[in-house]
Amino acid sequence: MSISVLRTCDAWWVSTPAGAARIDTAAITTGGLLADRQAIRAATASTEVVPVESLALVSPVTAPCRVVAQMTNFASHVRDSVGDPATVPLTFFRKASGSISGPHDDIVRPPHVRLLDYEVEIGLVFGREMPVGSEITETNLADYIAGLVVTNDISARDVQLPKTQFYEAKSYPTFTPVGPALVLLEADELKRFTDLRLRLWVNGGLRQDMTVADMIYRPLHTLRVLTGFQRMDAGDLLLTGTPVGTAISAPPKPVEIIGSLLPPATKWKLFFKSQAKNPKYLHDADVIEATVSTDDGAIDLGRQRTTVRYR
Repeated sequence: MSISVLRTCDAWWVSTPAGAARIDTAAITTGGLLADRQAIRAATASTEVVPVESLALVSPVTAPCRVVAQMTNFASHVRDSVGDPATVPLTFFRKASGSISGPHDDIVRPPHVRLLDYEVEIGLVFGREMPVGSEITETNLADYIAGLVVTNDISARDVQLPKTQFYEAKSYPTFTPVGPALVLLEADELKRFTDLRLRLWVNGGLRQDMTVADMIYRPLHTLRVLTGFQRMDAGDLLLTGTPVGTAISAPPKPVEIIGSLLPPATKWKLFFKSQAKNPKYLHDADVIEATVSTDDGAIDLGRQRTTVRYR
């Protein structure tokens, strides 16, 4: 049975039907907490609870940690970018863990950024070390993946595209809201990964709505490739991609062909001029809500609610 772990600035909690029960642990990091499963289980039986709503929640994934992310991993997102899902390779990039923020913290746009975008994603949280060369199988996958979190891969598109610089464009402080809960799953529950539905709203308007069935590279395949070159440890985070519905839009094919013939500076100037007319990019005071759950509610990672603030 899944366990929803919450975190405040001074404590860890388990969410129960009666409220939030404090976990009696000395752990200060997510990795440390995941090593103290006995304390987590004990908290699930506690009768001393407080209302979850009374807690000032912070990210259940602590920094510093490794944050690795997959690129263009939903078929719908690839098609929206005028690509062919059958030809998309499994590709990774890194984000700075300093970009991690809480599930209700403001998203702060740096002054030089003009095209701020959102990407609801499922985050996989590692429960044990995965040295390079580890053998990942269907049988032991749940040994490595302790649980799941809602994440939002905030992106500065006008930094990302002309520089082809994912790390900078996605690593500003507050650009990775995480939580509210770290939902720890049993092996049988993890098998329902493809049933999870990702949704994101901006100011109440639904922008993204897709199940994991649309995902190109799922966790088993992804970890088998990742372990070929990247070590992961308990408490590290892997973002698994976003479906169609982000603000950025690809130009029509004829326009793209013409753009490829222009000098880069001219091409990007024209592209960003056209994108500036797109109202879907995030504005000051926009409210973003994101959820991940199965349609029957058996697995529910909770609702993230953040507000965009311009500096």
